[in-house]
Amino acid sequence: MDKEKLFAQIKGGLIVSCQALETEPLYTKEGGVMPLMAKAAAMSGAVGIRANTVRDITQIKEVVDLPVIGIIKKEYPPCTMHITVTMKEVDELVACGVDILAVQGTAAIRPNGQTSAEFIRAIKEKYPDQLLMADCDNLENAMACAEAGADFVGTTMRGYTPETQGIDDIDFNFVAELARKCPAKIIAEGHIHTPEQAVQALYAGAFALVVGGAITRPAEITARYTKAINAHK
Repeated sequence: MDKEKLFAQIKGGLIVSCQALETEPLYTKEGGVMPLMAKAAAMSGAVGIRANTVRDITQIKEVVDLPVIGIIKKEYPPCTMHITVTMKEVDELVACGVDILAVQGTAAIRPNGQTSAEFIRAIKEKYPDQLLMADCDNLENAMACAEAGADFVGTTMRGYTPETQGIDDIDFNFVAELARKCPAKIIAEGHIHTPEQAVQALYAGAFALVVGGAITRPAEITARYTKAINAHK
């Protein structure tokens, strides 16, 4: 998809994250479940899909005509990163035609010793036309990733790194600060549980937003209800 056309399509809209890890009820070895989630999201007005693994991305692209943010989650102990960590994953995502390639953009160091900014520069050098999103946690890392060439910066990792431990809600002030200071387009992602929070994130200055667990993870949604009910009891 043309870059400017993609920007226009997703601006101010909802991107739905359709993922299921091996430990989750909706995961199957054959796949086929996440494309159904993506179809449901598309029918209801989503402007894009975020997906994990080449299999799911390929299956999703066969059934919906929406831009896809692609990632590959893989552990590389003792490295604490897990979202598109090495160039091997990048090559696989580019080969399967992701519209936006997302990588972890935190302070952790990759297995080969690269910082997030160095990794982004290497990707942009190898694939100069590939749109890239950095999943960040704080302003310092967001700015470093944007300056390295990230087209989008997501708030994805806020609350999930040692530097941001304890943050378990959408940080609208952080979204607003990024919108003011960061040259990349800001995608609000993480801890968005209600439509009202989604709208507020856009008001705060997000270019677009990603919602996953509140839409596509029924176990997580159920747990939110049962926790509230049990607390009331």
